[in-house]
Amino acid sequence: MISDREQHPRRSVHADASAWGEMLAAVYRDIADRSMRDLPIFNEALSVEAIGFREREGRVVGMMVTPWFMNVVTRMRDGTSQSSPGTNLRLRFPAGDIEFTVSELAPVGSIARYSLFSPMFEFEDMASARASAEAVLAALMSPANRAASHGPDAPNISPIDRRTFLRGVQTERRA
Repeated sequence: MISDREQHPRRSVHADASAWGEMLAAVYRDIADRSMRDLPIFNEALSVEAIGFREREGRVVGMMVTPWFMNVVTRMRDGTSQSSPGTNLRLRFPAGDIEFTVSELAPVGSIARYSLFSPMFEFEDMASARASAEAVLAALMSPANRAASHGPDAPNISPIDRRTFLRGVQTERRA
């Protein structure tokens, strides 16, 4: 008998990536409830949400929005990385290279994260945080943003500067 994954591999990969994002969100919801809610960096208007998790070149990637940060997050491949918590890992995206920080998050294991916003007080509500996360993820997956992030003469291997990248996303969104 042929499994659902064999019959519909793209749908299964997407479902796996989405499920991993939801598992990650559940971990951050627990962290929010246990230890973050009373801290001054916690934005009560926001909640924890996994946004746009998908498979890209064999790696799960998406946006994690919490009341205290917004990060691009990727799942570390089991047994394929020599990176340990606290080290940096450069990954290539259509918009350019991003330098992630590797960390360990029980019970999901090793993740790599790229911080976009922290704290999150510039967001008045979850709809605006979600819209920003979706816009950043779309820009990251767009090769057209490589030139905007790096400039016409920059080599392809230079990492994306967060401020320049976000200014490009914010300019594109407002236009």
